Amino acid sequence: MKKFGIALASLITITGCATVAADTDYATAAMALMKADFKSKGPATVSGMLNQDDAQRLCSQYPADLPKEMAEKLETEQLKLVKYPADGKYLGTWQEGEKIAQNGRGMQSSDAIGSPNGGNCYACHQITKQEISFGNIGPSLYQYGKLRGQSEEMMKYTWAKIYNAQAFRACSNMPRFGHKGILNEQQIKDVMALLLDPQSPANK
Repeated sequence: MKKFGIALASLITITGCATVAADTDYATAAMALMKADFKSKGPATVSGMLNQDDAQRLCSQYPADLPKEMAEKLETEQLKLVKYPADGKYLGTWQEGEKIAQNGRGMQSSDAIGSPNGGNCYACHQITKQEISFGNIGPSLYQYGKLRGQSEEMMKYTWAKIYNAQAFRACSNMPRFGHKGILNEQQIKDVMALLLDPQSPANK
């Protein structure tokens, strides 16, 4: 959604904006066109695709150069939205966390409503030595826990980063897994274990 403004401009160009009156509100016209053409199917809904929250709107307005003061305010507001585990326990099982990290399915029109989503973590990060296919958009997370330990501060930071990455970097490319309901609390615990459990292959 962060590139929403750019996508709108591209769509307008493709649909022949040169033939539209000069005083046309292109954003409104494009939104109406997409609402008319897009159809909800499964968990991929029109409202989910087109309705932006405040952070998404701001990042669309400033896709590459969000002013520092705005960025700091956005990060502060997003950190307040983080919900920590209700039972105070941060770690699940790393085996399940690895499955979530490998799974790129979820929130697509072909998925069943209510089916669990994957995290697709390897699309952006290296995590284990055994997996040789991974992206590099994000930093390597190999030996994440071995290097950082399991202090309460580190647990809270890692949880919040997974839950809502924009709490630490405004307009981050990383999905807001918890805030947007992509992963549930137990799934986040399992990904936490993959990163922090000493027995996890991520820390070997």
